[in-house]
This record gives sequence, structure tokens and C-alpha cells, in this order.
Amino acid sequence: MTSSCGSKVSKTAKGAESHKLPDTLLVGTLYSPTSLFILRGDTMGYEYERIRNFARDHGIQVKFVMGANISSIMDMLKHGKIDVIAYEIPITAEYKSKVLHCGTEDITHQVLVQPKKKKMITDVTQLIGKEVYVEKGSKYESRLKNLDNEVGGGIKIMTTSQDTLSAEDLIDMVSKGKLPLTIVDSDIAKINSTYYNNIDISLEVSFPQRSSWAVRKEMTWLADTINVWSRRPSSKKELNEARKRYFETNKSDEYSETTETTVSLNKFKRGAISSYDEIFKKYAHNIGWDWRMLAAQAYIESRFNNSAVSWAGAKGLMQLMPSTARAYGLSAGNVANPDLNVKAAVKSLKDLDSYLSKKVPDKSERKKFIIAAYNSGIGHINDAIALARKYGKNPAVWDGNVSDAIMWKSNPEFYNDPVCRNGYFRGRQTVAYVAKVQKTYELYCAKASK
Repeated sequence: MTSSCGSKVSKTAKGAESHKLPDTLLVGTLYSPTSLFILRGDTMGYEYERIRNFARDHGIQVKFVMGANISSIMDMLKHGKIDVIAYEIPITAEYKSKVLHCGTEDITHQVLVQPKKKKMITDVTQLIGKEVYVEKGSKYESRLKNLDNEVGGGIKIMTTSQDTLSAEDLIDMVSKGKLPLTIVDSDIAKINSTYYNNIDISLEVSFPQRSSWAVRKEMTWLADTINVWSRRPSSKKELNEARKRYFETNKSDEYSETTETTVSLNKFKRGAISSYDEIFKKYAHNIGWDWRMLAAQAYIESRFNNSAVSWAGAKGLMQLMPSTARAYGLSAGNVANPDLNVKAAVKSLKDLDSYLSKKVPDKSERKKFIIAAYNSGIGHINDAIALARKYGKNPAVWDGNVSDAIMWKSNPEFYNDPVCRNGYFRGRQTVAYVAKVQKTYELYCAKASK
């Protein structure tokens, strides 16, 4: 994936004056919730934004080369296949002997994830006698064993298989009360706490771990250039904005698994759903849908708030992502026009219908796939269909089949599978989205006539 970042104007560090930045910087990174992921066709991520900002400020392009794990991108760096690793490489004696760390240092800890309640665990000694669930063979299990020794024993270490449950899955289960406790890195915990407002991640259970980007040891000029750039006030401001967007901004309202529909049902006169009903009726026939389905989708997207802007930058009634808006002819100035917003969304839905028609022949079943693809992007649905087919699920049925497969995409065992082309995805949000749209549609059918 290549990103163009403008005309080339390079301001380098003093030690780098004799070196010229390449026209295209080769960047190694991993798919993950913290580094790079694809949402509704738009590439996003904390590390992705930071390295793109670096490239933009130096007037160069950036090409991303995706690895499966840290070892793979370290190997790519060693053999000159990439210029820089835009991923948090631990600053340890082992890695310092192999690479030159550069850029802003991030500090993480392993933290306890627990439900918010009156009496929470505030000290590691209180873990004695408690069950703590971690991935088998993971660094979290190792830390928990060491912690058990430090407190004199008694922590009940419960392990799960990495190929069935990821750290993200365990957090979800703690949030739902299905598991009591788990341990994860603080950056993963912070991202997940923006989706779950009922978990606490304040108790640190490990020493701090420093990490940063890395280049080959002989490329001191590139490290110097990145270091100088990272110290600029403008760079620090953008860094803080990215941290806030990914690690602090509340996303729980957007991806809650509950369906809140009573608010909209009580606002309008009998038989009406929203003040935008005529727009839904105007365009629903273009795709052959009941207009109440469009209304249901708009409610779940924006709560009928035409001024809504999501943490990811989606706008308007149907929450069009920037790339989708551009693809269907909407400028930044008219994306919030309710008529044009719904019109473009319907065009998108129609294109998804056409694309999926051969993969999901049944029209009623296909509607679930279309709604899912609108939420996630068609790439992740293609991955989920491929995973379902590979692992014995029905690739043409959503519930209990492809819906299961898309949830696997939060687990590196699956999103690094050769049949997946779009990497990590938080699939549970899409499964919840489809269910909410369907439930809301059923309620609207009882409220308003077709």
C-alpha cells in the first residue's frame, strides 16, 4: 500500500545533511489495533498516521510492507527490504544489538483488566486466590507466573488456547462478566477501554517497557532525521491528537451491543420514524429495499444526527467515510447534506449487493452481508467468507457461519492466515451492528407502514 504525501521538501538532522531521503520510504509494520488496520476501506492506525505525517512533512511517499510478527519485520529490515519499522520495537539489550531505535518512545505496562465495581483489586497481593485468564504460552502467562512467585503463590492462572481466544476476546469476556480477570499490555487495554466503559485497567502488574520505531544500525542519518522531526512542536501536537483518537476517545456508543431504539420511536407522530423519512423513501427503491431498513441503518449509524462525526471521520446520517464519500462524488462541503448523504450510501449499498450476488445467491441472506460490508468494508467480508470456507463454515450464510469467521479476525492466528488479505479487524463490532440494524428494522416495521 503506497501513500502520496506531497512535494518533496526535506529538512534533515545535522548528521544527515549528506543523505537524501528516498522518494518512497519503505515501511515495515504489522496489522494490529495499535499500528495499522482497515476500516470501511480506509487505512487507519496509530503508527500508520505517525509515519504518514513524517512522510508528508518531508515531501516523500511511503509504501507499507506488512509482516506477520516482529521477527518477520526485523528480518525484512536486516535484509534491506524496508527502511524503517513503524511499530513499537521493545528497547531491550537484545533489540538494541540489532537495530537503532528512533522517534518518540512509548511506555507500556502489563495491566490487570477487571470489571468496575465498588471493591476492585488495587494491589497485586489481592490476586491471591483469584482466577486470572491469559493466553497459553504468552508473555502474559510468563509474567503471571513470575508474579505468583513474587506474592508467595496462590494466584489461579487459567490459560486459554491462542488459536481460539485472543487478548481482545478475553477483555470482551471480562466486560460481559464471562471471565473475572485478565492481563494485557496497557496500549491494548486502553484501546479496548474506549469500547467498554465497564472495565478498569488502572492496576499495573509489570515493570514499564520502553519501545519505539527502529532502523538498521548503520542508518544513523535516518534515525537522526526521525528524531529531529519527532521533537518538533507540530509533530508532538499531532502525536497527542493520534493518541487521543485511538487510545482515549470513547467508542462505546458506536459499537455497543445493545439496541437503543425507543428514543427515536417516541419523537415523531404516529407512523413516522424520523424527520428524514421522505429521503429514505426516495432512495430505498434504488436498491429494492424497504425504506424502514434504510431508516434503521441510519439510526444505528448516527441516531438521525446529520451533524454526527465519528472518531474515524465518518460523517452524516449514514456515516460515510471520507474515501466512500469521495468515491460517490461527495465533497467535504456537501457530505453532510442529508439527501446527498443517503443517496451516496444507497449507491454504495447497491454496489455491494451487485458484488456479493454471486457469493451469496439468496437475496434475503445477502442483505445481512451487505449491511455487514457497509460497516466493515468489503475486504473484511471477503476475508471472513474465505475463512468460513476454509474452516468448515457455510460461506453463504451469515449467522453462525461468516459472522463467526469475521470475529476470528481479531486473532492473529486468523488475520495472518494466507486466505486473509486485509489483516486485523474488530469483527465483533460488525456482528453487533448487523444484529442492531435488524432488530431496529423489526421495531420500525411495527411503528410505520411500508
